[in-house]
Amino acid sequence: MSQLAKGVFTVKLLSQTLADPDAGNTLGRLSIAKDFSGDLLATSKGEMLSAGTAVKGSAGYVAIERVVGSLHGRSGSFVLQHSGTMNRGEPQLSVTVVPDSGTDALEGLTGQLSIVIVDGEHRYEFGYSLPTLE
Repeated sequence: MSQLAKGVFTVKLLSQTLADPDAGNTLGRLSIAKDFSGDLLATSKGEMLSAGTAVKGSAGYVAIERVVGSLHGRSGSFVLQHSGTMNRGEPQLSVTVVPDSGTDALEGLTGQLSIVIVDGEHRYEFGYSLPTLE
């Protein structure tokens, strides 16, 4: 069964120490903390690695975050994997549920999450599938 969850979230990013202290402004490491509202009532914590370039508008990041809460009333946790690229200002983002990461009533969860930022507000649309409960 394919479903769509929508809502908003807040995000806090905190700089962390890099493994390579000589990376300068090229590499970054951040901790992520989010609060989701709407169809996904949850919190998440994760880690992000980023890379910037000398060309304005070109960068990349990868991240992993563990989400804990309820999705349309079904409680559990799951993991999201991010891969984002900015190519001279053109964004490309993939946020996917890590296979078999769902727990409890979210076991078997699959899906893709999209993020839209409008006037500083972070919105999500989460297209997902879950096995029916017995």
